[in-house]
Amino acid sequence: MSHNFQTDSRQMLGRLRAVMAEDAAGQQRLDRITTLIAEEMRTQVCSIYLFRDEDTLELCATEGLNPQAVHETRMRLGEGLVGRVARTGKIINTDDAPGTRGFRFMPETGEEAYSAFLGVPIQRLGEMLGVLVVQSKAARSYSDDEIYALEVVAMVIAEMAELGAFVGEGAAMSARHQQAVLFRGTSAQEGAAQGHVWLHEPRVVVTNPIADDPHRELERLRQAVEELRIGVDRMLSNAASGDNEQLKVLETYRMFANSKGWMRRMEEDISRGLSAEAAVEKEQSTARSRMTRVTDTYLRERLHDLDDLSNRLLRILTGQGNQTGAEMPPDPILVARNIGPAELLDYGRALKGIVLEEGSVGSHAAIVARALAIPLVIHAQRVTTEALNGDHILVDGDQGIVHLRPDDTVVNAFRDKMAMQAQAQERYTSIRDKPAETLCGTRIAMHMNAGLMADLPSLVSSGAEGVGLFRTELQFLVRSHMPKRAELSELYARVMDASQGMRVVFRTLDIGSDKVLPYMKAVNEPNPALGWRAVRVGLDKPGVMRMQLQALIRAAAGRPLSVMFPFVAQREEYTAARAEMDKALERERILGHPLPESLEVGAMLETPSLAFAPDSFYSEVDFLSIGGNDLKQFFFAADRENELVRRRYDTLNVSFLTFLEGIVNRCTALGTPLSFCGEDAGRPIEAACFAAIGLRTLSMRPASIGPVKSILRRTDLVELQGVIHDARSSGVQSVRPAVMEYLRGKL
Repeated sequence: MSHNFQTDSRQMLGRLRAVMAEDAAGQQRLDRITTLIAEEMRTQVCSIYLFRDEDTLELCATEGLNPQAVHETRMRLGEGLVGRVARTGKIINTDDAPGTRGFRFMPETGEEAYSAFLGVPIQRLGEMLGVLVVQSKAARSYSDDEIYALEVVAMVIAEMAELGAFVGEGAAMSARHQQAVLFRGTSAQEGAAQGHVWLHEPRVVVTNPIADDPHRELERLRQAVEELRIGVDRMLSNAASGDNEQLKVLETYRMFANSKGWMRRMEEDISRGLSAEAAVEKEQSTARSRMTRVTDTYLRERLHDLDDLSNRLLRILTGQGNQTGAEMPPDPILVARNIGPAELLDYGRALKGIVLEEGSVGSHAAIVARALAIPLVIHAQRVTTEALNGDHILVDGDQGIVHLRPDDTVVNAFRDKMAMQAQAQERYTSIRDKPAETLCGTRIAMHMNAGLMADLPSLVSSGAEGVGLFRTELQFLVRSHMPKRAELSELYARVMDASQGMRVVFRTLDIGSDKVLPYMKAVNEPNPALGWRAVRVGLDKPGVMRMQLQALIRAAAGRPLSVMFPFVAQREEYTAARAEMDKALERERILGHPLPESLEVGAMLETPSLAFAPDSFYSEVDFLSIGGNDLKQFFFAADRENELVRRRYDTLNVSFLTFLEGIVNRCTALGTPLSFCGEDAGRPIEAACFAAIGLRTLSMRPASIGPVKSILRRTDLVELQGVIHDARSSGVQSVRPAVMEYLRGKL
């Protein structure tokens, strides 16, 4: 039986290919396919259901059911046996369909009581396109061979759908990659951009899913896998010896590349009539659909590795490398599943925007995007399967929304938004050289955050008075090896040169949590944001901290130097870090190197504990900078990476503002210079409130300085303080509504 059916499976695919080659309309082609499958599998019914939208399936072709029901019968995801296959991605094979849980009788199809039911998902790379069903009157379970044959056919139907073979009337049969699509993701960097798609990894298109000669296909597969193995071995031998993370991934690649089970399944698919490419993609689809269901992080990572390896194998087989001959558009919007900081820096400022399927708000890519001021949307699910190189795309980094192939009304509204932003920027340019002085005569110092040399031209153009935070970890993250002290010293010296005498506050290495160095052994922690990170790592492994402090002292070369330690949670940590600085100074003095003309050593206040540190700490520290992003997440116990809770708590919540005010009052009483650094400092309403509760220095991304300065110059802080006080006394949860109403009347 098995051998005969294997031949039948090849025969069925041979007939399928003939149907594909015919010059026929999409509906006609689909009808022919259902007839052909019913004949080959000796069943009374064969039906194809395709998605018309993400929640609804539509009967698009049938042999055996009432033809009038085509395009009329619809079902929700999860409804009936067909809906269940679509929702779970799992095959249903039963000899008693009416008695199976979830069965739904559909009288309009003229469906008699067909006992036997076999439903197979039609999916491509983890994306569910529809369901292929065969039914028989006789009560019987379909054999493993029959199931396998139907799976192979479903795979070919998915490929044909991708290639546009079934375009016809109605939403379910509309051409793929042509409709407008809206993606709701998460904003990781604000700003708006429009342009054309540039895929970081161009999609491999399989144009020959069915093959004539299995022996030739098997040989092609074996040769490609051999080339893949040699490539992986070469990568392993070239990998940096200390780069444990990279070595681990490559070892996994090697394991998969040599996996007998993986190879055997692909060889079996080829023996059933698939081409080598289609066999690889069928395996990849299975892994992708598993990936969406697996919750275990380690397993997901491994399936991700297998996915990447499958892509490499497909590129070898099809010859469709990364260099596809496509030219990058003049206004590229990068679309990718994920991307590393070094690759992103290679693209540099050429990019107008970035859209990722994965990523996180605090990831390296997000930090680089912020440094380059490129709008970034993350968690845009399925964007890489939907977008094609050259597609028109709009990125709304403020809302975390992406419009792919938008219609004219959306384009016009978006252009209006961008024009308004450009007008506002022009208005801000006119006040660039004026101080941020409020109507009541209070002057607020406006500083900017930076992390790359590329940021520093903004120092003059943005109207910033200095750099309130220079993130030093980016130089460590974009290298595959630990940078040398001389390299760092040269870089920090260039930063000081570019600042033209303005103050630059260097934050020492803030790694750990979501920022893991590629060449440092990863520590598996249950909650990394609350784990071994920043100054904790620096004090436990002082070698790196000492090297960095020496590089900073040498870069200053007799000029003033400002350094701050991140994530200090208690006085002892600051004291220990400060002692490291004193040791570094002494060492440099002994070596005869010039010492800084003046030295300020501060700390970032990012944990509520530091707000309650003893007075002696506030007197000892040269300055404090409130790290608003972390402080807020720890104050509210709400992870800023978690969409379920991220937006739940307002910065202008009475409890948080009161807490900040307490810090301001302590610093004022003890004479400790204080600034606020973080995303909220760059939001005009929040910035005005911070100034009203007594903060006199704000540090933000360069693009925010204009809007914040503009609102401060039109605000009376004494009045605003009164508004905040009255709102707080009235018992409201947030002062935002009262502040907005007050500012609306003034601006």
